[in-house]
Amino acid sequence: MNSIKQQLMNLFKKQSDLTTILLFAAGVLTMPIWLDPIGANYPDLLQKFVIFGIFAVGYNILFGLTGYLSFGHAVFLGVGSYTAVWSFKLFTMNVLPAMLFATLISGLIAAAIGFVSMRRSGIYFSILTLAFAQMFYNLAYSVLIPITNGETGLQLRMHDIRIIDNYFSDPAPGLPSTELFGMSMNGYSGFYFCAVVLILAFYVAMKIFRSPFGMKLKAIKSNQHRMRYTGSDTRPYLITAFIISGMFAGLAGALLAVTDPLAGAERMQWTASGEVILMTILGGVGTLFGPLLGVGIIKYLENIFSTINESVLQQFFSFLPQWGENFMVAIVSPFVGDGWHLTLGILFMIIIIFLPGGLMEGFQKIKKRYLTKGVKDSESTTKQE
Repeated sequence: MNSIKQQLMNLFKKQSDLTTILLFAAGVLTMPIWLDPIGANYPDLLQKFVIFGIFAVGYNILFGLTGYLSFGHAVFLGVGSYTAVWSFKLFTMNVLPAMLFATLISGLIAAAIGFVSMRRSGIYFSILTLAFAQMFYNLAYSVLIPITNGETGLQLRMHDIRIIDNYFSDPAPGLPSTELFGMSMNGYSGFYFCAVVLILAFYVAMKIFRSPFGMKLKAIKSNQHRMRYTGSDTRPYLITAFIISGMFAGLAGALLAVTDPLAGAERMQWTASGEVILMTILGGVGTLFGPLLGVGIIKYLENIFSTINESVLQQFFSFLPQWGENFMVAIVSPFVGDGWHLTLGILFMIIIIFLPGGLMEGFQKIKKRYLTKGVKDSESTTKQE
């Protein structure tokens, strides 16, 4: 009887996972449609949504499941970008080898950093990862200039070797562009390619969250000392989670180079690591969809709110009398344009104060409230009958 019950539960869980991934895929692939009313349907912004979505989903595997806060994950974003551009310069403009190399090399560097950093926990782990990030950032401007090209950044050149491309065809005039078996990665085609990668990355993350390995990571976050007392060695699990998270970040860095084939050390700056932390906390740490919500909000504010100036506000409030228009422009203007960080800061404070679990906590509260109310209403109606 128990085995039949277990089989039914497993079947229900598989169907639930399939429904989740199908709905998620539909939502991602139709982003140009449902983001059009808010002016966020142009390819460059859509690409940022999905690429940083991969970055945040991967970061959430470490931070959300284990509770280990890394301040150095931008290292892998930068390494992924540099590796991808070198793949374009040395081998081919096809994006698949670039993504493969970027993911593998980011994983190797994550293994080295994780092996050292995971010897400590808490704030000491965070400081160690920050130190590694700053070390790689400074090396990119000094010792590693032959690899990174320093402040100029790594870019494509006319005289690049491109062994595979030049072997099968004559070099075309001008700089080549990234492609997938002839399909250009510019514009909407680049977005849809990145969107498919995001869907696959989300599926992998969902499987990790619901696997025995994911349960181990959640147990470590809950009480690592108790895990050790039971005889479980937690360090291999933590290092594995760190490597997987780093590989996700490297993949995101490769996609940044796919859509715009250049790489600079600014992608390894500590502010980039701080940004993904904000995204994860804003949406909801340890939830599947939370980091993606955080990415959407921050990137929308960065790319849309930052472009709003006083002339745009005057047009928006033109229906008001002149004094009212001037008053509203004076009130709103500090929160848009160059002041979009102020809007983000206020939003972040509100979320932390009232919803420590992020936006997903708010959605869960709304869902629980209305579902509970609906169940109570149906029960009262049944009793009356």
